[in-house]
Amino acid sequence: MSLKAGIVGLPNVGKSTLFNAITKKHILAANYPFATIDPNVGVVTVPDSRLQFLEDMYIPKRTVPTSFEFTDIAGLVSGASKGEGLGNKFLANIRETDAIVEVVRCFDDKDVIHVAGEVDPKRDIEIINVELSLADLEIVDQRLSKIEKKAKQGNDKQAKLEYSCLSKCHDALTNGKAIRTIMDSFTEEELIYMRGFSFLTAKPIIYVANVNEDDAVLQTNKYVEEVRSLASAEESSVIVMCAKMESEMAEMEESEKKEFLESLGINYSGLDKLIFATYDLLGLQTFFTAGSDECRAWTFRKGMCAKECAGLIHSDIERGFIRAEIIKFNDLEELGDEKKVQEAGKLNLEGKDYLMQDGDIVYFRFNV
Repeated sequence: MSLKAGIVGLPNVGKSTLFNAITKKHILAANYPFATIDPNVGVVTVPDSRLQFLEDMYIPKRTVPTSFEFTDIAGLVSGASKGEGLGNKFLANIRETDAIVEVVRCFDDKDVIHVAGEVDPKRDIEIINVELSLADLEIVDQRLSKIEKKAKQGNDKQAKLEYSCLSKCHDALTNGKAIRTIMDSFTEEELIYMRGFSFLTAKPIIYVANVNEDDAVLQTNKYVEEVRSLASAEESSVIVMCAKMESEMAEMEESEKKEFLESLGINYSGLDKLIFATYDLLGLQTFFTAGSDECRAWTFRKGMCAKECAGLIHSDIERGFIRAEIIKFNDLEELGDEKKVQEAGKLNLEGKDYLMQDGDIVYFRFNV
């Protein structure tokens, strides 16, 4: 399942430094606008101690963690919706992502130029949100003008559906609201219709407050609290981290990184928190397949049934699905091996409509 989260923000807020840390790659991170011209895409693995447990138990020939993509997108400036800077390219790249990670500068540093002259998280967030809203509004207005007459005068159900959906979007955008904040107002049919537009402000968002090293430990400063206040108003999450520190930690061995975090009194790195939060934001969960050949984590969307998840492994398994043999990870961890799980009556046989759960260890029976 290919899923993407786009890292966005004004120039020089730490996007590329964060991307370096996430992917352990070394792309250009220069102290001037538009250092990142083309989107850089990196695959990120999702940290999961359960997979390590399965690897230790089965000693497989290979272990494959689950993953998704982070895309670093060129810095945005005011006027992007009208093509300023790299605006058109920037907005097109965001449309291709499933979620937005917006990096906001929350630190003072006279040696790092701010494109607007001074640090102001509220202004920075508003610049980006306004540009995304204007880009969406332009699409909405263009389409409404084409279908309004047909929707109001005729009996075209599709036109009426479109008009109802787009009118809600128009009202939200003109009142300074992102489309994602009014999703509950759409019918199922309208939601399906809306997918074709890939509206920017309909995408779920996480704000990353990029702070200095001291504030990363404290997890707050005056700028961070501004970001939290804005995010709370739209029920979005905020991850506080120091991108520079995360980039440095990305070069460490796991044992060294763990020791460093412990010395700071931190349980998880900012990157781990961001990966977990993005995974959850996209409504994703993990099931496992395990054996002597391979232990593997698979990403699926919450609400997918067993047959659909079988298709994530191979279309033949979905087509010839017979049943799913399910062991709950917690049961395996508690009892110690598959045999004891079976003896305890905790190996479940499920049909095609079984809703997969996070942590399920599954063996699919099929015949083609």
